[in-house]
Amino acid sequence: MRSRVVITGLGVVSPIGIGVSEFWKTALTGRSGVTAIQSLDAFPMADYRSKVAGQIHNFSPEQYLPASQGSRVDRYAQFALVSTREALADADLIMAKESPHRVGVIVGAGMGGMVMGEREITQLFKNQKPHRVHPNFIPAITLNSASGIVAMAHGAKGPNLTISTACSSSAHALGQALHCIRSGQADVVIVVGADASITPLVFAGFCSLRALSSEFNDAPERASRPFDRRRDGFVMGEGAGTLIVESLAHAKKRKARIYAELAGYAATSEAYHMVIPKEDGEEICITMMLGLKSADITPDQVDYINAHATSTTIGDAVEVKAIRRLFKNRADKIAVNATKSLVGHTLGAAGAIGAVASTLAIHTGQIHPTANYDDPDPACRLGGIRRAVQERKVRNALLNAFGFGSNNATVVLRRFVE
Repeated sequence: MRSRVVITGLGVVSPIGIGVSEFWKTALTGRSGVTAIQSLDAFPMADYRSKVAGQIHNFSPEQYLPASQGSRVDRYAQFALVSTREALADADLIMAKESPHRVGVIVGAGMGGMVMGEREITQLFKNQKPHRVHPNFIPAITLNSASGIVAMAHGAKGPNLTISTACSSSAHALGQALHCIRSGQADVVIVVGADASITPLVFAGFCSLRALSSEFNDAPERASRPFDRRRDGFVMGEGAGTLIVESLAHAKKRKARIYAELAGYAATSEAYHMVIPKEDGEEICITMMLGLKSADITPDQVDYINAHATSTTIGDAVEVKAIRRLFKNRADKIAVNATKSLVGHTLGAAGAIGAVASTLAIHTGQIHPTANYDDPDPACRLGGIRRAVQERKVRNALLNAFGFGSNNATVVLRRFVE
């Protein structure tokens, strides 16, 4: 019999709140955290097609972190450190009491240290002084910088991995944590998703790709609108989410509070296109089906889906097609929401932040609203998408996350029952 794996701690840094309590309180109001971008460093916004993002304002690493941690790492790693600190405290996991080689860290990150990366390359070409490049430049911009600094901050000496699969990165990190614990490599895994890439170059790149919303620059809080007829692209966001994942035996031994069970996971590649999904929804359907199979759950047992739902014209419609394809006449009975409607698309952090929202939905019986679902697109209409909080006992939930490079992930969460 496979060992059971549970979630015992949560932490979050997001555009709608730093800390789980503030994040969840705001999420339940359905209020968007998307705001206008005033400028991107020295770049005025006039020449950018999109001018809005899910930004974290007034974030000061000194307020949350020791100077030795916060000042030497990129913004995305700062977010990872802050959300992890909260999650460890929430789980009441005292590292001094743990065997350090039995605690792992797995981070999902899509872009890595882009804030420092862009700043340093700009200064290099502007000043022509290669000897003035920041001495921490290389270790700070590598994609595994956050996993390294999180492990060092807490003395976690078990498996240390970084998953980078664009927008599905931290969903895959959760899945790999499940495998890591079930295979006996660790008792506890600190799972983090983090990204902070609202930078001049990255933002310009997404604008050039014509992937970002540009129709609501004067009303930023309305820009991220998954499943709505007027959606016109995703809204970039930034942030981090951390989940403490451990074997049930370990959690029970230390008498931990259990939020939910991490029950299953599937990873597939559509092998189709770098940016858009296969339009019939077949591959996403297969991913969800495989996720359910891995958890020994049938489609008729699913109560809730935290959708990938980025607010793109094609992506949202394809995900709904896949849901209808798998769940058939039950599709309209399943609660569905889009966390990205509140925080924007946080890239590699999206899966982890969505998993925090999904875990809280299971734990509290409340499913947060989907913001800006004002005029449902007929191609995206599902009976379970609502603009208000849904009170529902969730037994089994799916978290969907799909990334550039044609890859898909589905994570299955379950209400914990002895």
